[in-house]
Amino acid sequence: MSDIKKPVRIGFVGVGGMGQAAHLRNYATLDSCKVVALAELRPGLAAAVAARWGVPKVYSSAESMIASENLDGIVASQPFDRHGEIIPPLYQAGLPILTEKPLASSVGIGERMLEALRASGSWHMVGYHKRSDPATMYAKTEIDRLKASGGLGKLKYIRITMPSGDWIANGFMDYIHSDEPVPPLPPSTGDTWDGPYVEFVNYYIHQVNLLRHLYGEPYRVTFADPTQVLLVTESVSGVPGVIEMTPFQTTLDWQETALVAFERGWVKLELPAPLVLNQPGRVSLFIDEGAGAVPRTVTPQMPWVHAMRQQASNFVAAIRGECAPMCRAEEALEDLKIARAYRDMLEK
Repeated sequence: MSDIKKPVRIGFVGVGGMGQAAHLRNYATLDSCKVVALAELRPGLAAAVAARWGVPKVYSSAESMIASENLDGIVASQPFDRHGEIIPPLYQAGLPILTEKPLASSVGIGERMLEALRASGSWHMVGYHKRSDPATMYAKTEIDRLKASGGLGKLKYIRITMPSGDWIANGFMDYIHSDEPVPPLPPSTGDTWDGPYVEFVNYYIHQVNLLRHLYGEPYRVTFADPTQVLLVTESVSGVPGVIEMTPFQTTLDWQETALVAFERGWVKLELPAPLVLNQPGRVSLFIDEGAGAVPRTVTPQMPWVHAMRQQASNFVAAIRGECAPMCRAEEALEDLKIARAYRDMLEK
């Protein structure tokens, strides 16, 4: 564990579009860490990005960067269908690592990654940034408190609605483009998925993960709507849930919501577009205690911090031992199992 009085030393593996827009700009502007090096296969892009964000060292490979730098953690923003090949060698450094979601392109590949991770003795945080949105963090604390206290009765139902829309929200407006060809990289080998299931895993795995986070316990798929709009679930304690997948779509907006219903009230999340800057989600609590008490709705003000930036802060804090990783790779494997169950149910 690094000295908490010193900035955590971060190395980046890959600085393409998401590497820059979703990650590097956040780590490079945090006081709690310093991006000391980056590894990128495209030399022109690497030099331009390093100059833009003040990264002092550039390497052509992750291996040479790890060997040369005294790193405390690694951010490896790579396409998930390459995780099975790219990430296990990084585990060998024994450093905490953050990647984008999902863990891998299939359950089998994810299981092999976890075997390599366990052998390394380190940990892997998967970038489900919605957990790090200040509104989600607030809502999760309130949901757990209400479940423990019974103040609004039992947890009855959870609904997540995620229409397709403008997820970019001008988030790529200032990233550095490159016309350099990306050297061919082998995709993960093994039981990889293809077709609509890859699209489901890429697009809706955030909601699969968020549902478990809000439940606070494992769940299973009970129904897969043939039109692929509804995924119905039940938690281990018997609470029903649903993920609504694009029941409608928007062109200039993002309208993702989550409703966590208790017997006498609810907690509602409204989450912004994934790449929005300096905008948190909104959380509302409806409280109807009965016995003559006036029902009320509470809408606390969240700090002006977007989810990707808070995720960077949370990863750094986890490296320092100040908190647990927001989502470990072991839990992220469960998301792939839910996706597989959903796929298998659709094919029946």
